[in-house]
Amino acid sequence: MTGVLIRVRSRIQGIDIYLEIGKKRTFAGALEWPGWCRAGRDEEQAIQALFDYVPRYAKVAGRLGFEAPTSIEQLKVRERLQGDASTDMGSLSGNAPEYDSQPMDKQDHERLIKFLEACWQALDRTARAARGKELSKGPRGGGRTLQDIVEHVLDGEGGYLRRLEYKREKQAEKDAALSRKAMLEALAASVRGEVPEEGPRGGKRWSGRYFVRREAWHVLDHTWEIEDRTRAQ
Repeated sequence: MTGVLIRVRSRIQGIDIYLEIGKKRTFAGALEWPGWCRAGRDEEQAIQALFDYVPRYAKVAGRLGFEAPTSIEQLKVRERLQGDASTDMGSLSGNAPEYDSQPMDKQDHERLIKFLEACWQALDRTARAARGKELSKGPRGGGRTLQDIVEHVLDGEGGYLRRLEYKREKQAEKDAALSRKAMLEALAASVRGEVPEEGPRGGKRWSGRYFVRREAWHVLDHTWEIEDRTRAQ
């Protein structure tokens, strides 16, 4: 019921977002829409960047009920989190908004699976379109090749899985389909309540919602990187 109330409120009053604030960089992310998360030097720039990416995010989430805001004033800051060195380096810190602590029911679980699949499909389409093309060099990704980017996303999934106490098979480290299967299995285990709050050596484990938020952000961030560097040729 909580998720339904939030969705209705979002349509009437705007879209709820949160900020992760570091010393040099701030992230703005939509609470209800995994993957829609951008950064700027401060709060104002981060929120503007989030709004600027509405058309690009709509291409990914439009079929999942995403209704594009028509003005930046519709983005409502509901929570501010303290960032850290990771934030300043351009990566989410791992601090989850309070929204992500909500338990998930079957409907929530199925919805988040669709978001993961939509993000993965966006990356696959973009990577296929960029094959055979040399990506532009520069600050947006430096000199990293297309294959390097794809492998980087795959490597990141291994770290994310560990935050749910899940270890993928060795073969999945080089196979996107197997890695994604492991991601879905880990999410299902989280929904069933099988992931402890802390690991055996300490360290807080992620909620299923934050797990999806983090993967969706990482996948789309590099999807858009590939697009940007292909267009800039």
